[in-house]
Amino acid sequence: MIKKIYSFFFIVLVLVTSPFLIRYLLANQKITILNSIYFNFPGIITKNKICPTYDALLNQTLDDSFSVSIINNNGTIISSYNDEVPRLPASNQKLFSSAYVLSKYKLNNNLKTSLFKNKNDYYLHGQGDPDLNYEHIIELISNVKENKIINFNIVEIDSKLYWPKGWTNTDKLYEYGSPITSLAIESNHNKYDDIYALKNFIKNYLKNKFPNSKIYIDFFDSEKTFYLKNIKEINKIYSTPILSLLTLTNSESHNFTAESLFKNASNTWNDNDYIKLKKWLENKGLPVTNTYFADASGLSRKNKITTKLVVLFLDKMRYSNNFKAYQSTLSIMGVRGTLAKRFVNSELSGKFFGKTGTLSNVFALSGFLYKNEKPIIISIIQNSNKIDKEKAFKLLRDLYYLKSC
Repeated sequence: MIKKIYSFFFIVLVLVTSPFLIRYLLANQKITILNSIYFNFPGIITKNKICPTYDALLNQTLDDSFSVSIINNNGTIISSYNDEVPRLPASNQKLFSSAYVLSKYKLNNNLKTSLFKNKNDYYLHGQGDPDLNYEHIIELISNVKENKIINFNIVEIDSKLYWPKGWTNTDKLYEYGSPITSLAIESNHNKYDDIYALKNFIKNYLKNKFPNSKIYIDFFDSEKTFYLKNIKEINKIYSTPILSLLTLTNSESHNFTAESLFKNASNTWNDNDYIKLKKWLENKGLPVTNTYFADASGLSRKNKITTKLVVLFLDKMRYSNNFKAYQSTLSIMGVRGTLAKRFVNSELSGKFFGKTGTLSNVFALSGFLYKNEKPIIISIIQNSNKIDKEKAFKLLRDLYYLKSC
Protein backbone atom coordinates (compact mmCIF):
# COMPACT_ATOMS: atom_id res chain seq x y z
CA MET A 1 0.00 0.00 0.00
CA ILE A 2 2.79 2.41 0.93
CA LYS A 3 4.64 1.60 -2.32
CA LYS A 4 1.50 2.47 -4.31
CA ILE A 5 1.21 5.80 -2.50
CA TYR A 6 4.88 6.61 -3.20
CA SER A 7 4.44 5.61 -6.85
CA PHE A 8 1.38 7.84 -7.18
CA PHE A 9 3.16 10.88 -5.77
CA PHE A 10 6.19 10.20 -7.95
CA ILE A 11 4.03 10.16 -11.11
CA VAL A 12 2.29 13.37 -10.03
CA LEU A 13 5.68 15.00 -9.39
CA VAL A 14 6.93 14.03 -12.85
CA LEU A 15 3.78 15.34 -14.53
CA VAL A 16 3.95 18.62 -12.63
CA THR A 17 7.65 19.24 -13.16
CA SER A 18 8.06 17.77 -16.66
CA PRO A 19 7.22 20.98 -18.54
CA PHE A 20 10.06 22.73 -16.71
CA LEU A 21 12.38 19.78 -17.29
CA ILE A 22 11.46 19.76 -20.97
CA ARG A 23 12.01 23.51 -21.18
CA TYR A 24 15.41 23.10 -19.54
CA LEU A 25 16.42 20.42 -22.03
CA LEU A 26 15.11 22.54 -24.90
CA ALA A 27 17.09 25.56 -23.72
CA ASN A 28 20.27 23.54 -23.92
CA GLN A 29 19.24 22.16 -27.33
CA LYS A 30 21.21 18.98 -26.80
CA ILE A 31 18.50 16.46 -27.71
CA THR A 32 17.77 16.81 -31.43
CA ILE A 33 14.72 14.55 -31.46
CA LEU A 34 13.17 16.49 -28.57
CA ASN A 35 13.72 19.75 -30.45
CA SER A 36 11.93 18.37 -33.50
CA ILE A 37 9.04 17.04 -31.43
CA TYR A 38 8.61 20.38 -29.68
CA PHE A 39 8.68 22.34 -32.94
CA ASN A 40 5.79 20.25 -34.29
CA PHE A 41 4.00 19.91 -30.94
CA PRO A 42 0.61 21.73 -30.86
CA GLY A 43 1.51 23.79 -27.83
CA ILE A 44 4.12 26.06 -26.30
CA ILE A 45 6.05 25.81 -23.05
CA THR A 46 6.78 29.26 -21.75
CA LYS A 47 6.40 31.41 -18.67
CA ASN A 48 6.56 35.04 -17.70
CA LYS A 49 9.32 36.37 -15.48
CA ILE A 50 9.51 40.12 -15.48
CA CYS A 51 12.92 41.72 -15.93
CA PRO A 52 12.64 45.06 -14.07
CA THR A 53 15.46 46.77 -15.99
CA TYR A 54 13.95 45.86 -19.36
CA ASP A 55 10.44 46.83 -18.24
CA ALA A 56 11.68 50.19 -16.97
CA LEU A 57 13.39 50.88 -20.31
CA LEU A 58 10.22 50.07 -22.28
CA ASN A 59 7.99 52.15 -20.02
CA GLN A 60 10.33 55.14 -20.12
CA THR A 61 10.90 55.00 -23.88
CA LEU A 62 7.64 54.05 -25.55
CA ASP A 63 4.15 55.42 -26.11
CA ASP A 64 0.95 53.51 -26.88
CA SER A 65 1.69 53.34 -30.61
CA PHE A 66 4.37 50.71 -29.85
CA SER A 67 4.16 47.03 -29.04
CA VAL A 68 7.22 45.10 -27.82
CA SER A 69 7.88 41.54 -26.68
CA ILE A 70 11.15 40.02 -25.47
CA ILE A 71 11.93 36.34 -24.80
CA ASN A 72 15.18 35.06 -23.34
CA ASN A 73 17.05 31.94 -24.40
CA ASN A 74 15.12 29.81 -21.89
CA GLY A 75 11.82 30.65 -23.58
CA THR A 76 10.75 33.01 -20.81
CA ILE A 77 8.91 36.21 -21.68
CA ILE A 78 11.01 38.68 -19.69
CA SER A 79 9.46 41.95 -20.84
CA SER A 80 6.51 43.19 -22.87
CA TYR A 81 4.62 46.33 -23.78
CA ASN A 82 1.17 46.21 -25.42
CA ASP A 83 2.18 42.76 -26.60
CA GLU A 84 -1.34 41.49 -27.29
CA VAL A 85 -2.50 44.53 -29.27
CA PRO A 86 -3.11 43.53 -32.93
CA ARG A 87 -0.81 45.51 -35.22
CA LEU A 88 -0.05 45.89 -38.91
CA PRO A 89 3.26 44.00 -39.31
CA ALA A 90 4.36 45.18 -42.77
CA SER A 91 7.16 42.86 -43.98
CA ASN A 92 7.48 41.13 -40.61
CA GLN A 93 4.74 38.98 -42.15
CA LYS A 94 7.51 37.32 -44.17
CA LEU A 95 8.91 35.79 -40.97
CA PHE A 96 5.87 33.48 -40.92
CA SER A 97 5.38 32.81 -44.62
CA SER A 98 9.06 32.05 -45.31
CA ALA A 99 9.11 29.54 -42.45
CA TYR A 100 5.98 27.91 -43.88
CA VAL A 101 7.72 27.58 -47.26
CA LEU A 102 10.79 26.12 -45.58
CA SER A 103 8.60 23.47 -43.94
CA LYS A 104 7.27 22.33 -47.32
CA TYR A 105 10.46 22.24 -49.41
CA LYS A 106 13.96 20.87 -49.26
CA LEU A 107 16.64 23.56 -49.35
CA ASN A 108 17.87 22.56 -52.80
CA ASN A 109 14.41 22.37 -54.40
CA ASN A 110 13.60 24.77 -57.24
CA LEU A 111 10.68 26.41 -58.98
CA LYS A 112 10.11 25.08 -62.49
CA THR A 113 8.95 26.67 -65.73
CA SER A 114 7.88 24.15 -68.38
CA LEU A 115 6.75 23.84 -71.97
CA PHE A 116 4.20 21.10 -72.63
CA LYS A 117 2.89 19.75 -75.93
CA ASN A 118 -0.17 17.90 -77.17
CA LYS A 119 -0.16 17.49 -80.97
CA ASN A 120 0.05 21.08 -82.28
CA ASP A 121 -0.95 22.63 -78.96
CA TYR A 122 1.72 24.07 -76.68
CA TYR A 123 1.34 25.13 -73.06
CA LEU A 124 3.78 27.36 -71.20
CA HIS A 125 3.43 26.78 -67.47
CA GLY A 126 5.29 28.49 -64.63
CA GLN A 127 5.61 28.55 -60.84
CA GLY A 128 6.40 32.21 -60.38
CA ASP A 129 10.18 32.11 -60.76
CA PRO A 130 11.15 35.71 -59.81
CA ASP A 131 14.24 35.63 -62.04
CA LEU A 132 12.52 34.40 -65.20
CA ASN A 133 13.57 36.50 -68.20
CA TYR A 134 13.12 36.63 -71.98
CA GLU A 135 16.27 34.60 -72.60
CA HIS A 136 14.70 31.80 -70.56
CA ILE A 137 11.50 32.12 -72.60
CA ILE A 138 13.46 31.77 -75.86
CA GLU A 139 15.25 28.73 -74.47
CA LEU A 140 11.92 27.16 -73.54
CA ILE A 141 10.02 27.81 -76.75
CA SER A 142 12.95 26.85 -78.98
CA ASN A 143 11.41 23.36 -78.91
CA VAL A 144 8.29 24.49 -80.77
CA LYS A 145 8.22 22.73 -84.16
CA GLU A 146 7.06 24.18 -87.46
CA ASN A 147 3.53 23.32 -88.50
CA LYS A 148 0.73 24.83 -90.59
CA ILE A 149 -1.09 25.76 -87.40
CA ILE A 150 0.56 26.38 -84.04
CA ASN A 151 -1.66 26.89 -81.00
CA PHE A 152 0.31 28.38 -78.13
CA ASN A 153 -1.22 28.71 -74.64
CA ILE A 154 0.16 30.79 -71.80
CA VAL A 155 -1.11 29.10 -68.64
CA GLU A 156 -1.90 31.83 -66.13
CA ILE A 157 -4.09 32.62 -63.15
CA ASP A 158 -7.23 34.76 -63.35
CA SER A 159 -6.37 38.48 -63.43
CA LYS A 160 -8.66 38.98 -60.40
CA LEU A 161 -6.02 37.13 -58.36
CA TYR A 162 -3.00 39.19 -59.38
CA TRP A 163 -2.98 41.08 -56.07
CA PRO A 164 -3.87 39.89 -52.55
CA LYS A 165 -6.58 41.66 -50.58
CA GLY A 166 -5.51 44.90 -48.99
CA TRP A 167 -2.94 45.94 -51.60
CA THR A 168 -3.75 49.53 -52.54
CA ASN A 169 -4.00 50.99 -56.04
CA THR A 170 -0.95 53.08 -55.19
CA ASP A 171 1.01 49.92 -54.31
CA LYS A 172 0.24 48.52 -57.74
CA LEU A 173 2.05 51.40 -59.44
CA TYR A 174 5.41 50.49 -57.92
CA GLU A 175 7.85 47.59 -58.14
CA TYR A 176 7.07 46.42 -54.62
CA GLY A 177 3.42 45.99 -55.67
CA SER A 178 3.97 44.04 -58.89
CA PRO A 179 1.17 41.64 -59.89
CA ILE A 180 1.72 38.10 -58.64
CA THR A 181 1.57 35.87 -61.71
CA SER A 182 2.91 32.38 -62.34
CA LEU A 183 4.77 33.57 -65.45
CA ALA A 184 6.48 36.84 -64.58
CA ILE A 185 9.36 38.38 -66.48
CA GLU A 186 11.82 39.53 -63.80
CA SER A 187 9.08 39.64 -61.17
CA ASN A 188 6.82 41.71 -63.47
CA HIS A 189 8.86 44.89 -62.93
CA ASN A 190 5.79 46.58 -61.42
CA LYS A 191 4.29 46.90 -64.92
CA TYR A 192 0.58 46.18 -65.03
CA ASP A 193 0.78 44.89 -68.62
CA ASP A 194 3.89 42.70 -68.34
CA ILE A 195 1.92 39.50 -68.83
CA TYR A 196 0.57 40.91 -72.11
CA ALA A 197 4.07 41.96 -73.15
CA LEU A 198 5.07 38.30 -72.71
CA LYS A 199 2.23 37.26 -75.01
CA ASN A 200 3.35 39.71 -77.71
CA PHE A 201 6.99 38.64 -77.34
CA ILE A 202 6.18 34.96 -77.87
CA LYS A 203 3.88 35.73 -80.79
CA ASN A 204 6.52 37.84 -82.57
CA TYR A 205 9.23 35.26 -81.93
CA LEU A 206 7.17 32.42 -83.39
CA LYS A 207 6.04 34.50 -86.39
CA ASN A 208 9.63 35.36 -87.22
CA LYS A 209 10.75 31.78 -86.82
CA PHE A 210 7.81 30.25 -88.71
CA PRO A 211 6.62 32.85 -91.26
CA ASN A 212 4.52 30.29 -93.15
CA SER A 213 2.64 29.06 -90.09
CA LYS A 214 -0.58 30.37 -88.63
CA ILE A 215 0.19 31.32 -85.04
CA TYR A 216 -2.59 31.44 -82.46
CA ILE A 217 -1.61 32.52 -78.97
CA ASP A 218 -3.82 33.08 -75.96
CA PHE A 219 -4.07 32.76 -72.20
CA PHE A 220 -5.22 29.51 -70.63
CA ASP A 221 -6.87 29.45 -67.20
CA SER A 222 -4.50 27.65 -64.83
CA GLU A 223 -7.46 26.36 -62.83
CA LYS A 224 -8.39 24.10 -65.75
CA THR A 225 -5.71 21.57 -64.95
CA PHE A 226 -7.31 18.88 -67.10
CA TYR A 227 -5.03 20.03 -69.93
CA LEU A 228 -2.11 18.36 -68.16
CA LYS A 229 -3.53 14.83 -68.51
CA ASN A 230 -2.58 14.04 -72.09
CA ILE A 231 0.40 16.27 -72.70
CA LYS A 232 4.13 15.80 -72.62
CA GLU A 233 6.72 18.06 -71.04
CA ILE A 234 9.22 18.87 -73.81
CA ASN A 235 11.35 21.53 -72.12
CA LYS A 236 11.96 23.00 -68.68
CA ILE A 237 14.18 25.38 -66.74
CA TYR A 238 14.71 25.72 -63.00
CA SER A 239 15.04 28.66 -60.64
CA THR A 240 17.85 29.13 -58.17
CA PRO A 241 17.40 26.91 -55.05
CA ILE A 242 14.61 27.63 -52.59
CA LEU A 243 17.09 28.74 -49.93
CA SER A 244 18.41 31.49 -52.23
CA LEU A 245 14.86 32.60 -53.00
CA LEU A 246 14.04 32.72 -49.28
CA THR A 247 17.12 34.88 -48.72
CA LEU A 248 15.81 37.24 -51.40
CA THR A 249 12.46 37.20 -49.60
CA ASN A 250 13.76 37.98 -46.12
CA SER A 251 17.08 39.75 -46.48
CA GLU A 252 16.01 42.00 -49.37
CA SER A 253 12.29 41.92 -48.45
CA HIS A 254 11.18 40.98 -51.98
CA ASN A 255 7.38 40.91 -52.04
CA PHE A 256 6.89 39.06 -55.32
CA THR A 257 9.15 36.20 -54.22
CA ALA A 258 7.41 35.93 -50.84
CA GLU A 259 4.02 35.61 -52.52
CA SER A 260 5.18 33.27 -55.26
CA LEU A 261 6.92 30.88 -52.86
CA PHE A 262 3.94 30.77 -50.52
CA LYS A 263 1.48 30.11 -53.35
CA ASN A 264 3.58 27.18 -54.53
CA ALA A 265 4.11 25.78 -51.03
CA SER A 266 0.43 26.08 -50.11
CA ASN A 267 -0.96 25.21 -53.56
CA THR A 268 -3.04 28.41 -53.62
CA TRP A 269 -2.27 29.95 -57.02
CA ASN A 270 -5.98 29.94 -57.81
CA ASP A 271 -7.18 31.75 -54.72
CA ASN A 272 -6.04 34.53 -52.41
CA ASP A 273 -6.84 32.74 -49.18
CA TYR A 274 -4.03 32.70 -46.63
CA ILE A 275 -5.88 30.70 -43.99
CA LYS A 276 -3.36 27.86 -44.42
CA LEU A 277 -0.67 30.10 -42.93
CA LYS A 278 -2.78 30.92 -39.88
CA LYS A 279 -3.78 27.25 -39.44
CA TRP A 280 -0.13 26.19 -39.63
CA LEU A 281 0.74 28.55 -36.78
CA GLU A 282 -2.35 27.55 -34.81
CA ASN A 283 -1.45 23.86 -35.12
CA LYS A 284 1.85 24.63 -33.40
CA GLY A 285 -0.04 25.98 -30.40
CA LEU A 286 0.75 29.61 -31.13
CA PRO A 287 -1.66 32.41 -30.09
CA VAL A 288 -3.41 33.46 -33.32
CA THR A 289 -6.63 34.77 -31.75
CA ASN A 290 -7.45 38.27 -33.06
CA THR A 291 -4.87 37.92 -35.85
CA TYR A 292 -5.54 38.08 -39.58
CA PHE A 293 -3.40 36.91 -42.49
CA ALA A 294 -4.21 38.56 -45.82
CA ASP A 295 -0.97 37.93 -47.72
CA ALA A 296 2.50 36.40 -47.45
CA SER A 297 4.59 39.54 -47.93
CA GLY A 298 3.06 42.02 -45.48
CA LEU A 299 2.02 44.62 -48.04
CA SER A 300 -1.67 44.15 -47.28
CA ARG A 301 -3.25 46.63 -44.87
CA LYS A 302 -5.56 43.88 -43.65
CA ASN A 303 -2.86 41.86 -41.82
CA LYS A 304 -3.02 41.89 -38.03
CA ILE A 305 -0.55 40.19 -35.69
CA THR A 306 0.87 40.72 -32.19
CA THR A 307 4.46 41.01 -31.04
CA LYS A 308 3.73 38.21 -28.59
CA LEU A 309 2.92 35.91 -31.52
CA VAL A 310 6.14 36.95 -33.30
CA VAL A 311 8.50 36.16 -30.42
CA LEU A 312 6.77 32.92 -29.46
CA PHE A 313 6.94 31.84 -33.09
CA LEU A 314 10.63 32.77 -33.46
CA ASP A 315 11.35 30.94 -30.21
CA LYS A 316 9.70 27.83 -31.63
CA MET A 317 11.64 28.18 -34.85
CA ARG A 318 14.88 27.70 -32.89
CA TYR A 319 13.85 24.04 -32.47
CA SER A 320 13.15 23.45 -36.14
CA ASN A 321 15.56 21.19 -38.02
CA ASN A 322 15.83 24.05 -40.53
CA PHE A 323 16.58 26.81 -38.03
CA LYS A 324 20.13 27.50 -39.21
CA ALA A 325 18.91 27.79 -42.80
CA TYR A 326 16.00 29.98 -41.70
CA GLN A 327 18.21 32.36 -39.73
CA SER A 328 20.66 32.52 -42.64
CA THR A 329 17.93 34.07 -44.84
CA LEU A 330 17.45 37.06 -42.54
CA SER A 331 19.02 40.50 -42.73
CA ILE A 332 22.12 40.96 -40.58
CA MET A 333 22.73 44.18 -38.69
CA GLY A 334 25.49 46.23 -40.32
CA VAL A 335 26.23 43.45 -42.81
CA ARG A 336 23.45 42.50 -45.23
CA GLY A 337 19.99 43.23 -46.53
CA THR A 338 17.67 45.91 -45.20
CA LEU A 339 19.84 46.19 -42.06
CA ALA A 340 23.15 46.56 -43.91
CA LYS A 341 23.51 50.29 -43.24
CA ARG A 342 22.60 50.15 -39.55
CA PHE A 343 25.28 50.07 -36.82
CA VAL A 344 28.07 49.45 -39.32
CA ASN A 345 31.47 48.87 -37.65
CA SER A 346 29.86 48.92 -34.21
CA GLU A 347 29.70 46.27 -31.53
CA LEU A 348 26.13 45.55 -32.63
CA SER A 349 27.21 44.77 -36.20
CA GLY A 350 26.64 41.10 -36.97
CA LYS A 351 24.83 40.53 -33.65
CA PHE A 352 21.23 40.89 -34.83
CA PHE A 353 19.57 38.60 -37.39
CA GLY A 354 16.17 39.95 -38.20
CA LYS A 355 13.48 41.37 -40.41
CA THR A 356 12.37 44.94 -40.90
CA GLY A 357 8.91 46.02 -42.00
CA THR A 358 7.97 49.40 -43.45
CA LEU A 359 4.69 50.85 -44.71
CA SER A 360 3.12 54.25 -44.35
CA ASN A 361 2.28 54.51 -40.63
CA VAL A 362 4.04 51.20 -39.89
CA PHE A 363 7.50 50.15 -38.78
CA ALA A 364 8.51 46.73 -37.46
CA LEU A 365 11.79 45.19 -36.34
CA SER A 366 11.97 41.59 -35.10
CA GLY A 367 14.60 38.91 -34.77
CA PHE A 368 17.42 37.32 -32.81
CA LEU A 369 19.78 39.53 -30.79
CA TYR A 370 22.98 37.76 -29.79
CA LYS A 371 24.24 39.29 -26.57
CA ASN A 372 26.35 36.15 -26.17
CA GLU A 373 26.33 32.80 -27.95
CA LYS A 374 22.61 32.37 -27.34
CA PRO A 375 20.04 34.93 -28.47
CA ILE A 376 17.22 36.85 -26.93
CA ILE A 377 14.25 37.28 -29.25
CA ILE A 378 12.77 40.74 -29.77
CA SER A 379 9.79 42.09 -31.68
CA ILE A 380 9.09 45.82 -31.98
CA ILE A 381 6.10 47.13 -33.97
CA GLN A 382 4.88 50.71 -34.20
CA ASN A 383 1.62 51.74 -35.88
CA SER A 384 1.33 55.51 -35.95
CA ASN A 385 1.05 58.55 -38.22
CA LYS A 386 4.31 59.65 -36.60
CA ILE A 387 6.64 56.71 -37.15
CA ASP A 388 9.94 56.86 -35.24
CA LYS A 389 12.32 54.26 -36.68
CA GLU A 390 15.25 55.71 -34.78
CA LYS A 391 13.49 55.05 -31.49
CA ALA A 392 13.09 51.38 -32.43
CA PHE A 393 16.76 51.02 -33.36
CA LYS A 394 17.86 52.90 -30.23
CA LEU A 395 15.74 50.56 -28.15
CA LEU A 396 17.42 47.57 -29.76
CA ARG A 397 20.85 49.05 -29.07
CA ASP A 398 19.95 49.83 -25.43
CA LEU A 399 18.67 46.29 -24.92
CA TYR A 400 21.98 44.98 -26.24
CA TYR A 401 24.01 46.93 -23.70
CA LEU A 402 21.55 46.60 -20.81
CA LYS A 403 22.37 43.88 -18.29
CA SER A 404 20.24 40.81 -18.80
CA CYS A 405 18.05 39.45 -16.02
